[in-house]
Amino acid sequence: DTRRVTVWLPSGYKPGGRRHSVLYMHDGQNLFDPETGYGGMEWKLDETLDRLIREKQVRPTIVVAIWNTPKRLQEYVPAKAFAHLPPGYMDRVRGLYGGNPLSDGYLRFIVEELKPRIDREFRVKRDRANTAIMGSSMGGLISLYAINEHPEVFGGAGMVSTHWPLFLPAKGDESITDEEYEVVASAFERYLTPALPSPNSHKLYFDHGSETLDATYARYQKRIDAIVARRGYRQGINWISRNYPGQTHNEVSWASRVDVPLRFLLPPR
Repeated sequence: DTRRVTVWLPSGYKPGGRRHSVLYMHDGQNLFDPETGYGGMEWKLDETLDRLIREKQVRPTIVVAIWNTPKRLQEYVPAKAFAHLPPGYMDRVRGLYGGNPLSDGYLRFIVEELKPRIDREFRVKRDRANTAIMGSSMGGLISLYAINEHPEVFGGAGMVSTHWPLFLPAKGDESITDEEYEVVASAFERYLTPALPSPNSHKLYFDHGSETLDATYARYQKRIDAIVARRGYRQGINWISRNYPGQTHNEVSWASRVDVPLRFLLPPR
């Protein structure tokens, strides 16, 4: 479907100047402007990233902010992880999300249509080492899916407050049964174990808070971390998994810590 994309350029960007790295991000309307952000909140990504670039804590980088659509949940749920759910649970997810996953098509749009246009129209580095992808909540799931399914394109992925428990609605009841937990966690384990890209050429960042929706994430993340460690990733080297006590599931919390994944995924060179 048609969607809006905002390209943010740091203050040092010049059309004929040095080539920049590229960060692709989901839920793009929430990143720069409270007037378009969810609930009047924003990540303040432009201010933070511009400062980090000026301070040489992050390499020069542009942001490609992909706005979501009414099909957000279908586009962000990883189709191949969904395929590991039992049939009854597949039906429940379809009911909550509005139909079957559309994530493979969404990633094809990014990789086959959007990235080539960005590569043509902006002064950017096109290689994997200079191309990262990041998002929060369901945007974290699709970022992980992107680096798994297109490891030749993305060298780093940031998963912020990753929404592992697929059955929780976006609003309302924040409880989940042990059975639901086991079904979803096992589905992600079966998908991720063979799918994670090589730790020799990729970087993974995960985090979560401890309040609101984020309070449900820790036990999922513990199981995901075990898979990542078995794959050969090393904490602080090519992988970070971090808990932020007191942080909630919203743009204000993500804005307060976005410098951490930015510095990890896009260090100066």
